[in-house]
Amino acid sequence: MRYFFVLILTLFLANISNAQIDVNFNVGSQPVWGPTGYDYVEYYYLPDIETYYYVPQHRYYYYNNGNWIHSTSLPSRYSKFDYYNSYKVVINEQEPWHNHKNYKKKYSSYKGRHDQSLIRDSRDSKYYVIEKHPEHKNWIKEQDKKKSNQNNKNNDKQDKHDNGKNKK
Repeated sequence: MRYFFVLILTLFLANISNAQIDVNFNVGSQPVWGPTGYDYVEYYYLPDIETYYYVPQHRYYYYNNGNWIHSTSLPSRYSKFDYYNSYKVVINEQEPWHNHKNYKKKYSSYKGRHDQSLIRDSRDSKYYVIEKHPEHKNWIKEQDKKKSNQNNKNNDKQDKHDNGKNKK
């Protein structure tokens, strides 16, 4: 009976731990100007221009004439904004502009900061999946090579299991 109880408890705890491990990743959707260190990002808050960038849809949210506007590009007034030389704050919350006063206050000291390591400059291979990363083409070649090697191994295994049955 005691062993049965231990078995049930073990299965129960395994189910709980599996539920807690279910984590999202969107490294491949992040822009190369984004900061390193995040496997999942919904929004970047750009304190220099008080704008939000929605990573999954590559869309900007900015304040204009009393309303929050969304667009796939920034308005011309931000044409000189340098993504690579500005601070980005990761925010994983739906519609963060509804909480803009708090974010503006909390991150106003980040304006003008230039001390983030960027995805573009990272040598962590998890970022090579991003199409505009400088190492992306080499990563693709490496993936193709791995696929080719795996196909060759599978063909070799199939040949070994054939045992000459199909020889004429």
